[in-house]
Amino acid sequence: MIDPELSVGERIDALLDAEVAEARASGDQVTQLTAEAFEMKRRPPREVEVQFSGGITQRCWSVSRGDGTYRVVYLPTAGYFSLCVESDFGPLDIGVHGPALGCFGSV
Repeated sequence: MIDPELSVGERIDALLDAEVAEARASGDQVTQLTAEAFEMKRRPPREVEVQFSGGITQRCWSVSRGDGTYRVVYLPTAGYFSLCVESDFGPLDIGVHGPALGCFGSV
């Protein structure tokens, strides 16, 4: 269980640390390479407004640097990560949800 006294950003980092550690210990080369690539793009969590279909916006937490096309964000109300596409209006949720490495590795 993640310490409830941690800040939101620290809790997200703890989730990411656990996911990356599990991937590195998996013995699967693709999973390990995905974790390595993610760590190169990883950033300290920061709040960002994400656009969802239907014109809905939500405060989320960006956890990877955008590559000009995609970035991974954490959706606190859902408790999982999302792959977002960069747009003129900021990150746009494209419906790819789940673990951070799964979202990151889907591009």
